[in-house]
Amino acid sequence: MADDARSPDRVEPVLDGQGVRVAVVAARFNDLVTVRLLDGVERGLAALGAEAPTVEWVPGAFEIPLAAKAFASSGQVDAVVGLGCVIRGETTHYEVVAGECAAGILRAGVETMVPIVFGVLTTETLDQALARSEEPGGHNVGEEAAAAAVEMARLLARIGG
Repeated sequence: MADDARSPDRVEPVLDGQGVRVAVVAARFNDLVTVRLLDGVERGLAALGAEAPTVEWVPGAFEIPLAAKAFASSGQVDAVVGLGCVIRGETTHYEVVAGECAAGILRAGVETMVPIVFGVLTTETLDQALARSEEPGGHNVGEEAAAAAVEMARLLARIGG
């Protein structure tokens, strides 16, 4: 896993999730991992004082951007988290799915001006994915995505995004 090279002068955000409405779009493909990520999002939001997210499932990571954009455009949420897991296989399918999912999530967020957080694991192996979606007390990208959703929702509300 990549480490965060932290400056001693880093300004840490104050994360208050109270009143922040979050939707989660989760991919069923590789849901052994995605369910663990969703648990992480739910734990992360609860720890920040946010309500439980609205959750919708889509077939796979490729479908996340469309559903995320629909949520973002609805006016019913302040942030969206896309959750999925793309594990490299023997063909170039991995590159296409992972790349288009990332690009689509970015595009949907920029077009709607609603934060859409990339909580999609792109790993070489299932073991790597499991290591990034651990149970409470371990590393879980879902928990990180929850914090990013709250931080970005608060930031955009503050600056009028």
